[in-house]
Amino acid sequence: MATLPAHATVQDLQRYVRQMTQERGFSSNSVLQECLLLTEEVGELSKAVRKQEQLRVDEHSKVGTIAEELADILIVLTAIANHYEVDLERAFRDKEAVNDQRTWRPAA
Repeated sequence: MATLPAHATVQDLQRYVRQMTQERGFSSNSVLQECLLLTEEVGELSKAVRKQEQLRVDEHSKVGTIAEELADILIVLTAIANHYEVDLERAFRDKEAVNDQRTWRPAA
C-alpha cells in the first residue's frame, strides 16, 4: 500500500501518486483522460471558491472544500507529470529561473 512520508518532497509525492494510481486501478488512464479529469477538478475548485465567497452555486451541486479540490488537482497534475516522466521539482525550478528573468508589472 502506498504511503506518503510526513515531510514529503515533490519526488516523494510523485512516487506516491505513481503507486497509488496503480493500486487504485487508474494507471491505464490515458493522458487525454487525465487532462479531461484535470479540467473537471479545476471546475470543482471554482465551485468551491464560489461557495466560499458566498456566490450563488446550484443547490443540487455537490461542492467540496477548497482544500479537497486543490488536493485533487495536485493528484491529477502529478499523474500527468508521471506519465511523461517529468520531474516536477526540476520543471518548477527551471521555469522559475526563466520567470526570474522577466519584468513583472502590477496589473493596471
